[in-house]
Amino acid sequence: MSDRFTPLDDAALNRLFREARTYSHWLPRPVDPALLRRLAELMRFGPTSANASPARIVFVVSRETKEKLRPYLSEGNVRQTMEAPVTTIIGQDLRFYEKLGYLYPHQPEARSWFEGKPDAIQATAFRNASLQAGYLILAARALGLDCGPMSGFDKAGVEAAFLSEGVEANMLCNLGYGDPARLHPRSPRLAFDEFCSIV
Repeated sequence: MSDRFTPLDDAALNRLFREARTYSHWLPRPVDPALLRRLAELMRFGPTSANASPARIVFVVSRETKEKLRPYLSEGNVRQTMEAPVTTIIGQDLRFYEKLGYLYPHQPEARSWFEGKPDAIQATAFRNASLQAGYLILAARALGLDCGPMSGFDKAGVEAAFLSEGVEANMLCNLGYGDPARLHPRSPRLAFDEFCSIV
């Protein structure tokens, strides 16, 4: 068993961060549904406030459901989404607190932290579903998939067409096998001192 304090090797760090890219052009290679299950199995272990786990995921795979999604995409996201093998709708369940008795059993009062408190519900759901979207991207990369996260879509339309009552759309993320020949050069990143401080 590896020592949990030993950093990942460079090959792993390259796959997750340094060499990973956001793709908008996709190879015509399907994604096995079993791989999507493995992805979900991994991402669910990422930490969330009070283990609330508010993300709700819809994997849009079939041509029929892709066409159902098309009218709600911003113009610049249509081609890449229709081309991608999978489009993930990441939602946030505003009733997440109803599951806290199961998810956070050592604090029986946890539901009361949120029930009837819409500001706390909204902030916690949005923050933690967004975190879980990040875990989804890392899990996908770890399993050999490429990602294309997006925010250009009709939120109300996606919610009405794909999500259960009480679940809001947070973001979309295309998944599949990106075409490296169609990538732009990597955009710059801020230097440490431009976005970090140690105090």
